[in-house]
This record gives sequence, C-alpha cells and structure tokens, in this order.
Amino acid sequence: MAQRPAITLIGGGLVGALLARQLAQQGFAVEVFEKRPDPRRAGFLGGRSINLALAERGLQALRTAGLADEVLLRAVMMRGRMVHALDGSSGLQRYGVDDSEVIWSVSRGALNMLLLDAAEACGVRFHFGQALADADFDRRRIRLVDEAGARRWHDAGLLIGADGAGSALRAAMDAYAPLGERIEPLGHGYKELEIPSAETLAPGLVRQAGGEGHFALEPHALHIWPRGGYMCIALPNAEGSFTVTLFLPAEGAHPSFASVPDAAAARTFFAADFPDLLPLIPRFDADYAEHPVGTLSTLYLERWHLDDRALLVGDAAHAIVPFHGQGMNCGFEDTVTLAQLLAAAPDGAGVFAEFQRIRQPNADAIAAMALENYVEMRDSVADPRYLARRALGAKLATRIPGHYMARYRLVSFTHLPYAYALERGRAQDALLEQLLHATPDPEAVDLDAAVRLFQSTLEPLPEPRHG
Repeated sequence: MAQRPAITLIGGGLVGALLARQLAQQGFAVEVFEKRPDPRRAGFLGGRSINLALAERGLQALRTAGLADEVLLRAVMMRGRMVHALDGSSGLQRYGVDDSEVIWSVSRGALNMLLLDAAEACGVRFHFGQALADADFDRRRIRLVDEAGARRWHDAGLLIGADGAGSALRAAMDAYAPLGERIEPLGHGYKELEIPSAETLAPGLVRQAGGEGHFALEPHALHIWPRGGYMCIALPNAEGSFTVTLFLPAEGAHPSFASVPDAAAARTFFAADFPDLLPLIPRFDADYAEHPVGTLSTLYLERWHLDDRALLVGDAAHAIVPFHGQGMNCGFEDTVTLAQLLAAAPDGAGVFAEFQRIRQPNADAIAAMALENYVEMRDSVADPRYLARRALGAKLATRIPGHYMARYRLVSFTHLPYAYALERGRAQDALLEQLLHATPDPEAVDLDAAVRLFQSTLEPLPEPRHG
C-alpha cells in the first residue's frame, strides 16, 4: 500500500476529534491543532451550550469508531417531547413507535473529552493552545500562534478544518479564493438557565412537576413550553439536572431579549408565560444575569474546499440552527463519509470535491428542516391541525410502514439521506393535508382510502432504513 499522506486537522472539538480517530483507524498519521487548552486538564472552556441530542446518524458514526456503547453509558434517553401548556398541563408526544426509536441527551464537554481520549489511543497527536493565524495554501503550510504569542509554520499535508461555525481556516480559505459564503441570521437568540437535581428542590414541587429519582421533571423526555413565536426547552443531564434554554426574538415587541433586558424583567415574564417552570430554577436571577444571549444563524457556502489542498467539514462548512438536534449528527456523518473516501483514494485527488458532492445537498436539506422545526416546536406542537396530521400519520405508519414514516423519524432514526427525508416528508404532508381537507378529525378519515392514496402516489420507502 502506498504511503498515506499526513493529515492536519484544525479543531479538536466533537467533529475534529471523531474524524481524527476515524482517520487514524484507517492508517493515517493525524495531527490536530486546537486553539483552546486541553479540556481534560484545564476544564471544559467551551462555555455553556445547548444540550446535544444524539440520534441514529451520530450513533452510527460512533459505532464505526467503536465508541457508541461507551457514549450511551453517559447519555440520558429521551422518548419524545413533553409539551407543557400555559395552564400547567403536559403530555408526551413520542418521537418514534417505541423505545427502539429514541434520542439521547449528552454532555458536550464529557463527549468531547471521551473522543479526545479515543483519538489519542489510536495515535493522534493533539496540540492545544495553538490557534491558526495564517495559511500558505500554495506551499501547503499553516502558521500557528500559541498562548504566549509565539508563531511558527507547520507543513500541513492534507488540511482539514473542523473548527466550527467561526472557523479560522474558512476565513483563510475565503481570503485566498472566495468560497461564496452566506450567513443568514435567524433573528432569534437563546439564553441558558438550569433546573438543579431534585434533591435541592422542595419534594412537593418535584411531585407536582412530575419528577422522579434525581430529576425534578420526567427524565426521559425533551421538555417544551411552546408559546407561539418563542419557547423554552429543557434537556436532562445524567447527574439529574436539566439545561433550560429560552428562545426569543432578539429585537422587537415584547417578548424579545430587547424587551426582557434583565433578571427582574425576565422574572415577571416567566411568572406570566412559564409559571410552572420558574419555581424549578432557584438561581433564576443569577443565571439570567450571568449567561449571555447566544446568536443563531445558518451558514451556506458554495465551495467547501480549495481543490485538494484544504477542506471544511461539520459546522465549519454548514452550521445550522439547533432545532432538529442534528448539527452534531450531521457533522458525525461527515466524518464517516470523508474517512471512507480518503481510505479509498488517500492522495486526496478528487476526494474533497466528491465529499462536497455527496454531503452538500444533505447539509442544505437539514438546514431547511432545522428552520422548519423551530416553528413546529414553538407553535405547531400545540396546533390542532398539526396534531391531526400527526395522529393520521401514526395510523398510517402502523398500517403501511413501507410507505409512510414521519419525517422526524426519517431524520432521526434512519440513515436515509437528509435530502431524501426532506423531499419525502413534504410529499407525505401534502397527502395528509389532502386527506384532512374535508374533515379536521383524523378518526373520520377513511383509512383504506388513505392507504390506497399513499401506495398509488408514493414509491415504497428504501431499504434498509435502519442501522
């Protein structure tokens, strides 16, 4: 076998660390440069971030790296959305048909450290506190700067950027040859709060909230407080706490982050709009005052690579909003595709272009679905029309599983391409709307006629659908 080229990765986060392990398992010599200090020694400095939802696509990538079982030991299963109405009532909307179709809440910091250990165990060399300062693409080298300001050049070999939405490598590539970058802000931001473990709260409050064990709320669900144009969500953490995220418009009429500028205003807002949630956040004032408002945007690029010299993967190439829980899963899928392509043609010639050809339509599709899912989460989950479509779809999924699968299930529990899930989901929804046009009651729909409509209009779903 021909000598495989050295690979330089910029970014030691989730995608960078997993890709490094995948490539090392294929026999590549891999060096990773990460601007932050080693989180295993300095503590995780990535800041508070939206909890990560691990679904089948991400799990499959972890399986190929031999890490899925170890990761799941540190994760909390979520069966579906627990929707909390303004009157305090709640109900579970399952993601899948049973407990074989669930997603998992994982800690970003814990997962990152596990992946770093796993990559090092395969021989990957990490260099922390080393930021990318410049790149000389003609000479295939990069310039690095350490925490003391010292600079040095490094021969890069094949250069891959997995350094996130604010990618330094993307900026260098774009300066060398414009990539056709377009960033679309959502116009909404987020702020994180925390529900502590149940032991720190009054027992009566925990019972009223439906908690169990260490958890103040039902642990095996993603909790949503939908309020139309805004919402709160809460995801469980393994030690018993929940990370709460408030999503609001950045500007404009109340409520927005502009109209809720401080803890006092936020407390009044929560008392009116999230009255059952507020008592579960004992450090509400401090959390609101101390935690910054995060921004949300979608990144689009016309080009992900400079011929065979440099390539962007994960959020560096296609950052999306978090409302489908697929950002990490999409990035992890990238690692499998790229590692397989490089193993088959390790000189990189044509590989980077082929990687973009395969992955870009799917990245664009999940970006669109993530934006649509924000509207669904904050509004549609409580909308009668949405609930009617959902109920009719559930009947069809049982009756004709080879012809109907809800789009969420296609995205979260199969390996079918995102682009296929988007197209199929839209076609299915159009047929459901057609069936519900005469009556809003799914029980009144002629199920035999619905089956005939789906089977005569749509091709069977591809096999295999699951891992």
